[in-house]
Amino acid sequence: MKNYYIDLGSSTIKVYCHEGELKLVEEHSIYFKNDFDLEKGISEANLKELCDYFEEIKSRYDLKYYNTHIFVTGIFRSLIQDRKQELVKLFNDKFDLHFNIISHGIENYYLAKAMENDYNGKKVLIINMGGKTTELVTFVGTKITDTKNLDIGVADLLNNFDKVNDKYSGNTVQEMESFVAEKLTDVELDKDYDCAIFTGGEERFELLTGFNLVENTLFDDNIHKYMLSLEDYIKGTEKVFNEISIEELYALMPSNPKWMDGARSGAILPLPLFRMTNIKWIIPSDLNLINGVINDLK
Repeated sequence: MKNYYIDLGSSTIKVYCHEGELKLVEEHSIYFKNDFDLEKGISEANLKELCDYFEEIKSRYDLKYYNTHIFVTGIFRSLIQDRKQELVKLFNDKFDLHFNIISHGIENYYLAKAMENDYNGKKVLIINMGGKTTELVTFVGTKITDTKNLDIGVADLLNNFDKVNDKYSGNTVQEMESFVAEKLTDVELDKDYDCAIFTGGEERFELLTGFNLVENTLFDDNIHKYMLSLEDYIKGTEKVFNEISIEELYALMPSNPKWMDGARSGAILPLPLFRMTNIKWIIPSDLNLINGVINDLK
């Protein structure tokens, strides 16, 4: 039987189908941060777009209560309880679906399950970037030794740098990286990681935009085929800022071009973390919490 798993975050909704294997079937971006109020909720325009989108996918995939599992994260966790309950009731009454807002702890658990692997004895930092938050998980071999939740995400950069999505970015890599580094001054991290795995559609993005990816020789999990050096990551980010226009970025992802609005900012966010932890090699990854949900069922 087909089951559908939906990752609903601060800016992107990802719809997965699971029938023997997990497949991303579509995604849709809505900027829930725009006109967001933790007491009033998401804006009327965004609520309408959210409902219209679920009307479409409910019909397109025949979503039912028993075959559909929604995992809501990010900005929705900030809502007061009454607004959360209103969304739960709305989805129950209108779509016969459960609007399941999960805690940061549960998101960390599923992220860890998604990344659970034998990393050939390596010490690995997992960086899971979202719209409003970023999760860090440390693996040593096959064991989790640390987790951290950071209250910074792509939306913070978009809110503070209004020229980043000009045709070519009007904000520099250096000034945006300094902004993130300042936010992380009180974060303590180890300095002896062998590599970092950067999730959130990063492998797809780096392939589309031509980062200098090479074969992953650090470990073999049949998932993460590529790696790149910190130097090449910075060069690729500079290219996305200064050589690839925003229109060209949109054209690279015609099914959901709005996703690219966060691409330049998203490339900046891990840079201070890479420097703080002396990362030499970066592994781009498309895994997310839904992969962890599936792994948890096995």
